[in-house]
Amino acid sequence: MLRWSMLFLIIAIIAAIFGFSGIVSAAVGIAKFLFVVFLILFVLSLIFGKRSSY
Repeated sequence: MLRWSMLFLIIAIIAAIFGFSGIVSAAVGIAKFLFVVFLILFVLSLIFGKRSSY
């Protein structure tokens, strides 16, 4: 999921260079959303992940 957010961020940067403002705002919004979902899932996996049974 982090890979997808980085991909959309790169698309946004390239679109910004060429002046496509509509594509930039859409790609940045998607990248932000995917990054937040990634962070939430990462924190949940740290909390509820494998726990040692000592």
